[in-house]
Amino acid sequence: MEVALSAISGEILSRLISFIIKKHTERSCREEKLERLHHLLLRVHTVVEEAEGRYITNSKMLVQLRMLVDGMYKGYHVLNTFRLKPFEEGPLQEQVTPSSALSASLKRTRAASSIMRTTMSFDHELQASLENLETAVANMTEFVILLSGCKQMHKRPYDTYIYIDNFMFSRVVEKQELINALLQDNFPIGAPAVIPVIGAYRIGKKSLVGYACNDDTFYEIGGETFTPVRTLVVVEFISDVDDSEWVKFYSATLHMGAGSKVVILSRFQEVARFGTVKPILLRSLSQSEFSYLFKVLAFAGTDPKNHPQLESIAMELAENINGLLLVGNMLADLLRTNQNVQFWFHILKRFRNSLERNFSKFGEHPKQLLERDRPTDITMLISPSSAPLHLMPSHDESSLCKKELSKVKFGDLVQGSTTILPKEEFQMIIWESRIPPFTKFIANCIVDKHTCISSDNKKRKSICIQ
Repeated sequence: MEVALSAISGEILSRLISFIIKKHTERSCREEKLERLHHLLLRVHTVVEEAEGRYITNSKMLVQLRMLVDGMYKGYHVLNTFRLKPFEEGPLQEQVTPSSALSASLKRTRAASSIMRTTMSFDHELQASLENLETAVANMTEFVILLSGCKQMHKRPYDTYIYIDNFMFSRVVEKQELINALLQDNFPIGAPAVIPVIGAYRIGKKSLVGYACNDDTFYEIGGETFTPVRTLVVVEFISDVDDSEWVKFYSATLHMGAGSKVVILSRFQEVARFGTVKPILLRSLSQSEFSYLFKVLAFAGTDPKNHPQLESIAMELAENINGLLLVGNMLADLLRTNQNVQFWFHILKRFRNSLERNFSKFGEHPKQLLERDRPTDITMLISPSSAPLHLMPSHDESSLCKKELSKVKFGDLVQGSTTILPKEEFQMIIWESRIPPFTKFIANCIVDKHTCISSDNKKRKSICIQ
């Protein structure tokens, strides 16, 4: 019996030692891969940043640049995922009662059982990202040589601040495509080129034009009067239009000077048929890109590595926001002015509750609701004790219904600095852009459920409150 027990004990000890050695080896291998990934990201980011400051006319170089940008942000996302631990709420929550102890224990058990599966998934992502960047870097030499021959862009003072508010994030390829289209000669001679810019709801189509033109000045013109000088006309379509109406408008632009261009902006793919050049498609930011942007905006000049709890909260918020740029900018504004763990966690809880309420009532994320011009419920985000609050899709000031309503900043309501809500109906200032054309996004907010959607005509729709 003693011999048998000794043999069993020896076998168990041997397996335990083997397990510990294997885990140590895997951890060392993972840390080595993360270090390699970090160095590769530095190399790729250096090249991408240099490319942002040069005119690239070679279409294949732009394809390669897009691959570098995509791989870079995916790499940063993987690196942050491994480096950060999920935010632990324990110290911020109330003491667990005996009745909830069993529930908490079961949650910990389920979490523990998923650790191995999660680790395997992360290891796979790490390896895939590493291989992707290694391939990109291996093929980058020719790109860098060609890039050195590209003309440098003129930079104004605010362009030199790479990671602050007044820059357009991750649109380097689209900017180059728009610049190239604007600089092309018109054909046939005398007819202005028409450049379609197509993108989803509030994705930054106007900002892209301002970013590409590097110009602070925008003018509005009425009717169909154009002067015989070189002109850039930017037209936004909020619905499809008849071909005859477009022909009538385009005929008026033929009187503009040589080198003039027409840029049409729209959510609708059908509008691209009016273009005389290949449309520029403004895609939504990937989750990797949006997470990177949100963290940069939320921390501003603070190093996130010095605040791991805040960084974990920021990562979860970015996941929940799901690429809503206006909401992301607004929340990042609040977070960076008060870098306190309790405050950040308070904002996170409110946003979680708001998402749950929208999924419960409408079955969709607010992003999908807004893209279809549907109202979203913001009650839990503002004040759970208030009457139901419904936020309509945002518009710029010029397209809102001409009705005098009190205005409240969204950020003030979320952080609680404005505690008294207007009755029945008011306007919410969602966000004020800091880059051209400096658009102020305002949405109507109602306290009851009585809304009316009206249309001015077949070509233009607006949301009004009766």
